[in-house]
Amino acid sequence: MRTVVQRVASAQVDVDGRCESRIGTGLLVYLGVGLEDTPEDAAYLAEKIRYLRIFEDCEGRLNRDVIDAGGAVLVVSAFTLLADARKGRRPAFAGAAPAEKAVVLYEQFCAVLTARGVTVERGVFRETMSVQSANDGPVCILLDSRKQF
Repeated sequence: MRTVVQRVASAQVDVDGRCESRIGTGLLVYLGVGLEDTPEDAAYLAEKIRYLRIFEDCEGRLNRDVIDAGGAVLVVSAFTLLADARKGRRPAFAGAAPAEKAVVLYEQFCAVLTARGVTVERGVFRETMSVQSANDGPVCILLDSRKQF
């Protein structure tokens, strides 16, 4: 399971020109689910993101998590995070989980965040989305449940 976590001043997901979800201050999380991913991977990354201290404290240090900052999380499914572009010019997506498995782990990921007190908004699974964000910093963190970056 892979994520790109972006600290944002705001973020919004539109489908067919209609706003489906939006947040103010918080985290925009792109989530990709792989073939071998498990509920434990979803829980691990949700916990990591819940307590990730990437918001500034009164001294300007990255010392606060999303709840300390009064923020929310917008989770957008993105199977393209599992792309393998090492060969040729067209990425392969063989490592991405099928939609039936991915949606279950996506929902489990969101449920863990919610259970930890985070306000969670969602993209629309299996839809083409327009995602707008005002990155704050920018602060962008790559997280993987199986590998270190």
